[in-house]
Amino acid sequence: MALIDSILLASKFRGCLVGGLLGDCLGAPYEGDYRIPKTVLQKYFDTLEGPYFKSPVKQYTDDSAMTKCIAESLIAQERFDSLDIAKRFVKEYFGDPRRGYGEQVVEIFHKLRVQKFGDPFGPAKEQFGGAGSYANGGAMRVAPLALFCHSDYNELINLVEQSAKLTHTHQEGYDGTILQAIAVYQSLHLDPKEKLDTQNFSSQLIEKMSEIEEEDDNPYPYQTQLEKMQILLDKKEDADDEEVQRIMGNTVAALYSVPTAIFCFLRACAPIPEIETENPFRRTIQYAISLGGDTDTIANMAGAIAGAYYGYSVISENLQKHCEATEQFIEYADKLHKITASK
Repeated sequence: MALIDSILLASKFRGCLVGGLLGDCLGAPYEGDYRIPKTVLQKYFDTLEGPYFKSPVKQYTDDSAMTKCIAESLIAQERFDSLDIAKRFVKEYFGDPRRGYGEQVVEIFHKLRVQKFGDPFGPAKEQFGGAGSYANGGAMRVAPLALFCHSDYNELINLVEQSAKLTHTHQEGYDGTILQAIAVYQSLHLDPKEKLDTQNFSSQLIEKMSEIEEEDDNPYPYQTQLEKMQILLDKKEDADDEEVQRIMGNTVAALYSVPTAIFCFLRACAPIPEIETENPFRRTIQYAISLGGDTDTIANMAGAIAGAYYGYSVISENLQKHCEATEQFIEYADKLHKITASK
């Protein structure tokens, strides 16, 4: 991996958090749609990226609300503190509950408040008959922790798993969170001036996940999805959206959304038919949204990975102006960079 200087790394920190935020805000209006025509999204992005005009701000969802909690905790504590994060999640939810939180995580927040945080991991373990949630709620909020641990891979894996298990204790739930964090980690350590080797990027992910996944009734599910992703990337002819949806998925399940987000980032390194932009960051989130389904979270995760690779400078200023809390997320990124630089 390339040696990244401090100025570029600071830009990558900003790019990661702002990229995730924009994916969330811009993807949210389309959440649940089966598929969004690329012509519709082309007009949507062209309008927002064009000359600035006053309009209702694109609001963030629970994805960015929980990302905010993790960032604020890491900045305040200068370490990972699961209890502090759990308290922030609960305070954030009860202070602003209309952000699209799922019923299962709301149940966890209620139980945490009732039991006065006696065991911050306990309520999540009880869900789904003790099996835990396999959704993407851990992965959607993990970006600040990936930044915080950018210089210590082993610490990254350990803390990311703990962060996920506050709400998602199914193996596919927390392994998906780990995969998203690794994708951000890899992107942070690559030089955006050099052409990205997408096959090498995915091969490294497969190798790292082979050390994490345990064989069970469905052996190595993430490695399998990443191998399918490699095949799609290697095809001489573009896979159509229906094929990508069928193979990669676009649901709230971590297994069928985290690898999809990574695919969107890697596929968008090159031009995509019917997406007319030279900007690879915009192309990433525009493509992610076009696949439909859990658009805000998939675009959020893809945007965080893309932002961590390209850096903040590629992100359109006008797109940022149309999204809620951009300045706040820039501030989080700068403070996290300052803390990690002094570690």
